Amino acid sequence: MFYIIVFIFGSIWGSFSNVCINRIPDNKSVIYGRSYCPKCQKLIKWYDNIPLLSFIVLKAQCRNCSTKISSKYFLVELISGLNFVLAFYFFGFSLTTLLFFILSICYLIIFFIDLKHFIIPNELTYPLMAIGFLKSFDPNLDIDLFPNFIDSLIGGCFGYTIIWLIIFVYKKLRNKEGMGLGDAKLLSAIGFWFGWVSIPFIIFFSSAIALVSAVPDLIKNKKNLSSQIPFGPFIIIGNLIFLFSFDYIKLFLS
Repeated sequence: MFYIIVFIFGSIWGSFSNVCINRIPDNKSVIYGRSYCPKCQKLIKWYDNIPLLSFIVLKAQCRNCSTKISSKYFLVELISGLNFVLAFYFFGFSLTTLLFFILSICYLIIFFIDLKHFIIPNELTYPLMAIGFLKSFDPNLDIDLFPNFIDSLIGGCFGYTIIWLIIFVYKKLRNKEGMGLGDAKLLSAIGFWFGWVSIPFIIFFSSAIALVSAVPDLIKNKKNLSSQIPFGPFIIIGNLIFLFSFDYIKLFLS
């Protein structure tokens, strides 16, 4: 029963994440203003805005104009619900669970915004930095998973600096931007959350996955080595791999 409640709670936050994904790139308020169909402009009734269920009942169509509703909305709500269940499964009723709820929501929003618009909003990275650093003062949190405030501060600075150096060197060599500072702020936030030790692993994982995902397009000449790609989603995936392989990494470092 608890897992069902947590999943429903997570899917509701997934619905809010969809609002953020759609509005933040256009600098629109995510608090004020009801959702509406982008095609017919009619407001969406509350019973057509129930997470997951409304998408299925409406058969992925607007009730008023029958315009197809993107499956992204359903996917975001489903992923958010599953993320909440996963955090609750591992950490139960705890502050750690709440922290991972917050992190999963922010990651979900960043992932889909960067994937489409090639931007990582400061409205998300700055609060993540602050939360990541402030939580490091709580002595009751898992000290293996979360760093103390010194390691957190070093991690935040290290995460930002290493991406900034990549940008600086690439611009000197190629005379153009290679990455964005949004990536630097995201990696800095991760450093604040998980310490400086996490940064090399996450850079390795994210770079390897980005390279592998780009190979098919490079072979087909759909992209070249100078093509722009949203790196934020790969950083997030790299962070997830780091977390799921954390026990093995601890053995490697010990």
